Amino acid sequence: MAFLDNLRSAFKGGARARVPLAPGLMQGWYPAFDAGPAPRSYEYARAISEGFIANPIAQRSVRIAAESIGQAPITCDDPRLAALVTATSAGQSLIETLAAHLLLHGNGYVQILKDASGTPVELFALRPERVKVVTGPDGWPCGYDYTVAGRTTRIPLEDEDGWPGIIAIRAMHPLDDHCGAGALEAAWQAVVIHNAATHWNRALLENAARPSGALVYEPGDGAALAQEQFDRLKRELEAAFSGAGNAGRPMLLDGGLRWQSMALSPADMDFATLKSAAARDIALAFGVPPMLLGLPGDNTYANYREANRALWRLTLLPLAEKLFAAIREGLAPWFGQATLRIDLDRVPALSEDRERLWSQVSDAEFLTRAEKRQLLGLPVEVIQAENAQ
Repeated sequence: MAFLDNLRSAFKGGARARVPLAPGLMQGWYPAFDAGPAPRSYEYARAISEGFIANPIAQRSVRIAAESIGQAPITCDDPRLAALVTATSAGQSLIETLAAHLLLHGNGYVQILKDASGTPVELFALRPERVKVVTGPDGWPCGYDYTVAGRTTRIPLEDEDGWPGIIAIRAMHPLDDHCGAGALEAAWQAVVIHNAATHWNRALLENAARPSGALVYEPGDGAALAQEQFDRLKRELEAAFSGAGNAGRPMLLDGGLRWQSMALSPADMDFATLKSAAARDIALAFGVPPMLLGLPGDNTYANYREANRALWRLTLLPLAEKLFAAIREGLAPWFGQATLRIDLDRVPALSEDRERLWSQVSDAEFLTRAEKRQLLGLPVEVIQAENAQ
């Protein structure tokens, strides 16, 4: 068996000695087991419930990034590969799902489903929290376990014929050899603060945003109200002066009663500033300019156009290239060196950059037509065919 394994590895490029990796027992979830002073530990399922489903800033940030990449125009010189990538995965866009997984979890897994002849027919995005890396004696991955409802399925790196069976994509994690760190983990404390500020604001509104004032009983002899008098006064206030329908109604006081107004102190109003700062931290973790989320006080960009361009240049294009590079590498045994990338010429947010490049290349009189087309990423065969004629 060892001879056959060595022979198979020799045909695939030769066996190379690899440095051992850590077993990765914690699989990248160090904060979940940290006993430090953090107010709330990180756990992925709870983070999704509180940080994505229940938090509008985090959800909108992820949707902006994932949907923009999923709907971006792509260019591919192999129609079969383009059909695989643009097809849906369990009813959702494959690229959009992988982008969301990479942002939220830090890892993305694509199972390659093949037909009887061994040709890929579908790419299925696996939920990353259900995947566990199976490592060999040297610590390198040798397969992946996918667990659903107590049932575990082993997905090998390669099938019995030596073809890849899964594509693993991970964001960088300095302390883990197998799993990446998601942006939601970095934004978790800001999400907790933002949610707490929201609950605080709701509690204030449920209590009329702090009592608007108080009735102070000031008799001349220092006596106090009797219990019956107190209950009657409370009922009259609730019936005649509380609620939105009685807002602004004048109050007539007698018998030693004095009205004292109350208001929120500056310290009590800090929750609004705290919530805004937490929202900006969440947007920063996901790489989305705060201006695109409607957050006030952001003067970094001159307008939405500049913010949208920065979003594409700094967040969307690097993330898309990471996804497409992993898919190209995983499907290389079937599609060779096929190109797969975003067509920058058809992205509206980058049109000004392309116009500037086209203008600069067109004005360069020292370049030939073939060189200009090559700089612009256009095929040069058209010029060669014209010269041949």
